[in-house]
Amino acid sequence: MPQSVADVTATLTAPGGLFEIEEHVIRGIRTRVWKHAPASLRSVLDLSRAHGDKIFLVYEDERISFAEHFTRVAHLSRVLIDEWGVKKGDRIAIAMRNFPEWSIAFWAATTAGAIVVPLNAWWTGEELQYGLSDSGARILFCDQERAERLQPRRAALGLDRVVVARAACATPHDTRLDEIIASGPPDATLPDVDIQPDDDATIFYTSGTTGHPKGALGTHRNICGNLLSLAFAVARGAARSGEAPPLGADRPQNALLLSVPFFHATGCHSILVGNLAVGGKLVMMHKWDPERALELIERERLTGFGGVPAMVWQVLESPSFSQRDLSSVRTVSYGGAPAAPELVRRITEAFPAASPGNGYGLTETSSVTTFNSGADYIRKPDTVGVPVPVCEVKVVDPEGQTLPPGEVGELWIKGPNVVKGYWNKPEATAESFTDGWLHSGDLARIDDEGFVAIVDRAKDMVIRGGENVYCVEVESVLYDHPEVMDAAVLGLPDKVLGEEVAAVVQVREDADAGVTAEALRAHVASRLAAFKVPVRIDIRHDPLPRNANGKILKKQLKEEMTA
Repeated sequence: MPQSVADVTATLTAPGGLFEIEEHVIRGIRTRVWKHAPASLRSVLDLSRAHGDKIFLVYEDERISFAEHFTRVAHLSRVLIDEWGVKKGDRIAIAMRNFPEWSIAFWAATTAGAIVVPLNAWWTGEELQYGLSDSGARILFCDQERAERLQPRRAALGLDRVVVARAACATPHDTRLDEIIASGPPDATLPDVDIQPDDDATIFYTSGTTGHPKGALGTHRNICGNLLSLAFAVARGAARSGEAPPLGADRPQNALLLSVPFFHATGCHSILVGNLAVGGKLVMMHKWDPERALELIERERLTGFGGVPAMVWQVLESPSFSQRDLSSVRTVSYGGAPAAPELVRRITEAFPAASPGNGYGLTETSSVTTFNSGADYIRKPDTVGVPVPVCEVKVVDPEGQTLPPGEVGELWIKGPNVVKGYWNKPEATAESFTDGWLHSGDLARIDDEGFVAIVDRAKDMVIRGGENVYCVEVESVLYDHPEVMDAAVLGLPDKVLGEEVAAVVQVREDADAGVTAEALRAHVASRLAAFKVPVRIDIRHDPLPRNANGKILKKQLKEEMTA
């Protein structure tokens, strides 16, 4: 019989081991931290040099080794400081799809001491402009598509420089990233910049309930600690399943399909940073496609894939699934959206040698807070596992009082992974952070073993395939339509995406006949990214149901739409 969760944790975190824990005072609060976590992202990049000529990034027919990646990063980092005058704390934004250049720009900026601002590549020009303006970015790294999207707004951006990757037709005022990279010497070294664990590192935008995204300000400690949290989760899962932890320099190289964007905390902190540190190979796609994913798993002998549950479902249900050699797969991990217990059963049937895993975290927790894998996940598929030992979690009532095991309340999280707060938004920070505890906005319960089950979301939000859609943002756009009197946006269950965005609107009694669901969808699409556009809009002339306090009864509307 395997050791208990508590016993395994005690063994793995014993003094002298990789997962030893100590306490530090962070922003005046005593916090448990990983003793052996890298001090900064620069330290992580230095670690990657040990992987030498191993392949790090694969994109289509391009292959970049760890050594080549380091050299390109080092050269660009020096250009940022020596030629473009970047100083520690300057903001550098990245807006592009998952190209190898995303990684090069990210690591160059962080090792130059800048704060990286990854922007959602799905955003419209208006949304991208907001992110650039709110962060005060000096330099933008983007691809051709984002450059064109921003072209009409260039004069208002206030940027010192726009650097375009894979530029087909960059303007004379833009800098071509491929030319910068190609001009670097083969022996480039990193500039000498003093970077401390609690220095600012990233601003990741998370949708805001007021209609504007909020920038979560993360530190080097937040991100680097996530490396140890990931490794610990793997080691604990293996121990609980009676297996040897897959750690050590003699293990085969992991090869992972990158199916989530780098501009998400999962894609950046857990996948990009994690694989660079441990020498894993990342295989990238131009865009997500389950058939292409199966082709790459077979061609590259990938050991793991995942992303959000929707992607796993699409792979499992592909008509060509049975025709592919997928015997190399050892892990299928996902997070970012609700996952049905049925998915665990399907994975274990389809990949007998693979271990399923499901994690929970937020942008504000720098990715991993809890993790569930192997035998524990099969045993408790309706939970997201137990927290990693540097994280504390509790469930509280509306007054902030801790509730006993089994009771439902809001989940609060404390640990070295919790970000400083929201960029230039002190009121929002004060509302969401209390003495180091993050108010997650998720309703949860914790059982007597410490396993966390996410019951619902306290925040008015839909998670569509891992993308957060705040209902108030979409409702605000619907309200702007001259024929719309009232609007309620909600999530409808979807087997593949977890949830789809839907809406119910009340239109004026004398509304024009042209006010159709399709016309309203087009109206939203003109203002917001495609993933925020409702797939279904029900139009009514009668008032929407409300309670005594005037709040729309969304639960009733959802029941009516799914009846």
